Amino acid sequence: MSTGRAFSVALVGVEGAIVEVEAALGGGLPRMVIVGLADAALGEARERCRAAVHSQGLGWPTQLVTVNLSPATLPKAGSHYDLAIVTSVCAAADRFDSEVLDRMVLLGELGLDGRVRSVRGLLPALLAAVAAGFSTAVVPACQLGEARLVEGLTIWGVDDLLDLVAVLVGDPPAQVVPATDEPAGSAESGKDLIDVVGQLEAKWAVEVAAAGRHHIFLHGPPGVGKTLLAERLPGLLPDLDQSEALEVSAIHSLAGLPLHDGLVRRPPYADPHHSASLASIVGGGARMALPGSISRAHRGVLFLDEAPEFSPRVIEALRVPLESGRVVLGRAMVHAVYPASFQLVLAANPCPCGNAGTRGAECRCAPMAVRRYTERISGPILDRVDIHHHLAPMSRTYLKAAQSSGESTAAVAARVAEARARQQRRLAQHGWRTNGEVPGPALRRLLPLPRGVELLDEAVSRGRLSARGVDKVIRLSWTIADLAGADLPNRDHLHTALAMRRGEQLGEVSRARA
Repeated sequence: MSTGRAFSVALVGVEGAIVEVEAALGGGLPRMVIVGLADAALGEARERCRAAVHSQGLGWPTQLVTVNLSPATLPKAGSHYDLAIVTSVCAAADRFDSEVLDRMVLLGELGLDGRVRSVRGLLPALLAAVAAGFSTAVVPACQLGEARLVEGLTIWGVDDLLDLVAVLVGDPPAQVVPATDEPAGSAESGKDLIDVVGQLEAKWAVEVAAAGRHHIFLHGPPGVGKTLLAERLPGLLPDLDQSEALEVSAIHSLAGLPLHDGLVRRPPYADPHHSASLASIVGGGARMALPGSISRAHRGVLFLDEAPEFSPRVIEALRVPLESGRVVLGRAMVHAVYPASFQLVLAANPCPCGNAGTRGAECRCAPMAVRRYTERISGPILDRVDIHHHLAPMSRTYLKAAQSSGESTAAVAARVAEARARQQRRLAQHGWRTNGEVPGPALRRLLPLPRGVELLDEAVSRGRLSARGVDKVIRLSWTIADLAGADLPNRDHLHTALAMRRGEQLGEVSRARA
């Protein structure tokens, strides 16, 4: 009996584990057996690998082929093990010097004609290979650009099995990063804040949310600009730094999103439809859970339009990620942990018809229907949202406001970047970057309390503010002070923050600033 081995990577969440793919030839009738907790896609590699090898004229062993995926207790999922399986079988058949496989990982799916196709999770898999001390990787040629984002590896891109054999015998093909037809530019290109007519207070609330990375709830009748404002929030956020870009890009790679333009440098934006299932929002899968919308929005914005129309189970599933910044998806054999530090934007109408409480419009909903509609977003979820803002419909002033020019996204983004820089200087020594990330105990212990905190005592005593709400107001007051260029928040900043938290009119202070 002859044996051979190659290496690949198993992904559990965004973490990777090296898998040793062992092949043994002989000992029974001609067939192929795969052991080591393989899922259905991996189990079907028997037919894919055999047909691919035959189509390239390489010849498949005419005896029993046993493939073991070690560690055997770790569940394996996906089709990216195909290259490693074929390589280990060829090594067992002494087709090349097996010493070249010692520090090499192989990732790629095989077609029946021998072509090597793209796979999910290439970026986090290669990051895991570097961390494990591997020096070389063989990947699909169509993903060569994504693979080269990882430093510390010699990358070989292969189009088919013949290219793979050429790499293994020391005569690799020319390496050309494929061109992409994807248009350059960020997802929010063309969406400028200047397009939103009027709504000065709402724009100011969105600016504060962007500056401090605060969650925001926009509610009001249809057509007042809730969706327009939410879609323009990502344009106000600064670019991701190197570590954030790697983290976000790894999640996008796991989700099967292309990385044609290199690392994701702009904060992502996810806006799932209200009919989305719990698994699509939070993440899930039969054996190995894939990231959901909340993880794809990591370091960016998650926008739930028509939030009361979402399933209550979906809304309630946001409770833990909003506090912890991650989601743990438990399965029978393994737990997948995905980062989910997103900025939540909720938008809702006042009732199913949208006209409740709107001057000059008649609401056709029964009182119980209005109550049931508003209660679909629970109190604990709303308590986790920093800013509550009601958008009023515009009346005769609409056309006049439409003719006046407002501020562009670039102008507001410059103020947001300056406020973020002040926060980073103040919080960097403690490991935080924005006011919205500072935990409550650290907020009260490390940062001076704003002047006029008796306003908060009064709100708490009247039951209009929870203990969590106190921390939210203090964080907001610091963000408002940062936007104003003040070293410490004053009473006016605190008063504005309290009004933002309770969904009241912001008054002349914020109106003048907006």
